[in-house]
Amino acid sequence: MKAKVRGVYATALTKLLLDNGFEVVQPSQTIKARFGLMDNNEPPDLKIRDKHDLQGVVALGTKEAINAFKTVLHENLDDVVTRTWGVSVDGIYKGCVVGEDGRNVYVKIENETVGVLPKQEKPFESQSEILVQVERKPVGRKTPFLTAQLKVVGNCAILVQNSRIGVSLKIRDIAKRAELYALGKQLAPMGWGIIWREPAAYKPKEALESEVAALAEKVKILSEKASSALAPSLLVEGSYFMSVEFPSMSKRKLDMLRASVTPTLDGHHFYKSCGGNVSAALEMAEKLLEKGQSPEEVKRLFKGQIAAEFPEEGMTVNVEHVKLSGAVFHLGQAVLETLNNGEVCYCRTIKANGFYDGLGTAKEAGDKAVSKTRLGEWHIITNYYARDGVWKGAYININTPVEVYPNALRYVDLEVDISIRPDGETKVLDVEKLEKALEKGLIGKKVYERVKAEVEEILKNKPCQS
Repeated sequence: MKAKVRGVYATALTKLLLDNGFEVVQPSQTIKARFGLMDNNEPPDLKIRDKHDLQGVVALGTKEAINAFKTVLHENLDDVVTRTWGVSVDGIYKGCVVGEDGRNVYVKIENETVGVLPKQEKPFESQSEILVQVERKPVGRKTPFLTAQLKVVGNCAILVQNSRIGVSLKIRDIAKRAELYALGKQLAPMGWGIIWREPAAYKPKEALESEVAALAEKVKILSEKASSALAPSLLVEGSYFMSVEFPSMSKRKLDMLRASVTPTLDGHHFYKSCGGNVSAALEMAEKLLEKGQSPEEVKRLFKGQIAAEFPEEGMTVNVEHVKLSGAVFHLGQAVLETLNNGEVCYCRTIKANGFYDGLGTAKEAGDKAVSKTRLGEWHIITNYYARDGVWKGAYININTPVEVYPNALRYVDLEVDISIRPDGETKVLDVEKLEKALEKGLIGKKVYERVKAEVEEILKNKPCQS
């Protein structure tokens, strides 16, 4: 399978993909130099780029390529989280209209998925079933954006219903643009236009003719299925999307992969994900490594340059509690009481009344939550205290190891908790959620087994109030 990789994880992922039988296409100049790759303009089965928060990557490709990439990640990274989008990107569905408001029509495209279609695109007011397509942007939403302006997407060409011939602006050669425009007028099926994509500039005429013929066959299948298929159903398959989270342990393994190819400072991908001054300082430091300077000296200089960017004891930090679904819960600001020799302790003041689930005690504004962990540890122990210091119980959250960022403490919650009530009763909570996460492919077997082992170890040591 062919993969195109860009972003701060590109070198490590290229190494991982090549080691697992993928072919890397359209490589950047840096990747070509590091891996000795030749120019290759073949269209990819899989496109990989950074997430906006730099905490992982997003991938778009064929179902087979996405599944193969997911398998490679779970087999090689200890705490990776993969979130696949069940909806087919660019997929054409026969959907059921389930409601509308002043601006939108709501269309069920799968048994548990309803998308949003702009009202002006609905062909007939009374229509209860409609052909729609999943838009690429924004991808990954719980509620997909839909369009009734259909297109059939290929590697080099896109057939667009009721459209004209077009050529990608990325194709700048005037003669090639004219050639593709003329070819499009010859090949376009009735009622459809052709937009030539950038890879078309590198393909012979016969290959383009073959691709358009295959896309025209999809149009024919669409026409045949549209009248007989039961709604909701997928009529023409598109691409598939996956969002990947690289927590602490995954970043470390990716550091090792990158270091096997090019000079790399320990913590490279963590520092890259910090962005800003930290990322810029890392680039300067690794240029010194490439010039042959002492790794120990470079590391010392780098640490000194970035020290002021990170929190110290007594400072206030945000706590980012990331769910396996990708939702980020900001638990509020905490005072960093200890950050020394790998030990982390932070304290939060409870702002609102409520109830501590699993503890059987009331949550009151003014309560103190004191959380302790160690860097590299897979759990956080949080003890809750009333204003007068009376202990209300404890929660042990099972999670990926905490990462200390310039403005936040961040970890991924792994669903399972252990509650310790004031009377000493201890319970393991939400194991079924972990099992569902494994079934859905959010986590792999490595994470599942690691969580189970962590719970057993904690129970054996019988943690108590601290």
